Amino acid sequence: MRPTPVSSRSRRGRPAPDPRVLRCVRQAALAGLALVLVWPALRGSNPWIGWLPLWLLGMPLSAWWALYRFRLPAAWRRGRAGRDRPRPQARRLRGGQGRRRAAAPAA
Repeated sequence: MRPTPVSSRSRRGRPAPDPRVLRCVRQAALAGLALVLVWPALRGSNPWIGWLPLWLLGMPLSAWWALYRFRLPAAWRRGRAGRDRPRPQARRLRGGQGRRRAAAPAA
C-alpha cells in the first residue's frame, strides 16, 4: 500500500509552510525557551544586541507565526465572531447633565 501524498495546501486553500523550515523554527523557539528558563544570565541584556529573551524566544516565535501567514489561532477567531454584532447606542443623560454648554466668547 502506497502512502497518500500530502497536499501542500491547508483546508482553506492557503499553502502550508515547508515542514523543514517549520521544524527548524520550532526547534529554535523551544531551544530559546529552554535557555531563557534554565540560564539566568540569558534573561538580561547585552550591550551589542539588546534584550536577550527577545532574540532567543521572541524572534523565533514571531518567525513561527509568520510561517502561518499571521493567522490567529482558531479559538480567537471563534471568540471574535460573536463580538461583531452592532451595539446599542448609548443613552443620553437626563436632566441638567445632558444639556449643551454655552459657547465660549471669542477672544
